[in-house]
Amino acid sequence: MLANPQFTVFFRYCSIRQRAVRPPGKPPKDDNCGIGPLAGLPAPRQNLYVTGRECYHCKQWVEQGEEHDCWTTTEAALTLDLSEDLRDAWDRLRETAASFGDQRIYASHKSIMFSRKSCYFFVRPKRSFLELCVFLNRTLKAPQIRRVDRASKSKLVHFIRITHRDEVEPPITDWLKEAYDLSDALSKTDQLKPKSGTEKNVLGRPVRGQ
Repeated sequence: MLANPQFTVFFRYCSIRQRAVRPPGKPPKDDNCGIGPLAGLPAPRQNLYVTGRECYHCKQWVEQGEEHDCWTTTEAALTLDLSEDLRDAWDRLRETAASFGDQRIYASHKSIMFSRKSCYFFVRPKRSFLELCVFLNRTLKAPQIRRVDRASKSKLVHFIRITHRDEVEPPITDWLKEAYDLSDALSKTDQLKPKSGTEKNVLGRPVRGQ
C-alpha cells in the first residue's frame, strides 16, 4: 500500500505541512495530519534537498559537487571512430580550410568549429558521413545542399554531407572559402542590426528558395 504513488504524494504533503507548522525544536507528530486513510501511521522522513541534477545536454545525472562538462572535448576524440574513407575526407577538409588563412579550429560538444571572429562553418562527424554546416549570405541551390536554415538576419546555414575525400573539391571548397571571406563582414552586420522578438532562436527554421 505504501508504494502507491497517491500515498507518496500524501506523505510528502503531510511532511511539508508538519515542518511548516511545527515550532523550532519540537519533534514531529507520529501521525499523517490526522486525516485520510493513513491517519495514525508514522510520518515518513522526507529529504527535501536536491542532491544532484540532470544535465540538460547529455541527460546524465550529476551528483552535487561532481564536476561535469559534456561540452568540452577534443578534435581527436570526435574523429576517433571515423572509417578510413571518412578519416581521409576529414584530413583533406581540415587541410583545405586551414589554408584559407588565420582562424581558430577547435572542438565544442559534438562539432569541430572553424572560426575567425565568428564561426564560418563547422563539422559534425557522424557514423557514415561528415555533416558540414556552412554560413553564407545567400541561398545556394545545388545537389550537394541538403537543407538551408536561417541562422541570423544576414546568415544562412547550408547543410552538406561528405562521405569521401573526392567530394572535398569545388564547388564545396569554393563555398567554404566564400564563407571564410564573408565571416567578419557578416558578423559586423549582425551586431549592427537590432534583434526583434521573432528573430531570436531562428536556427533550425527552413528557408524557402530565394
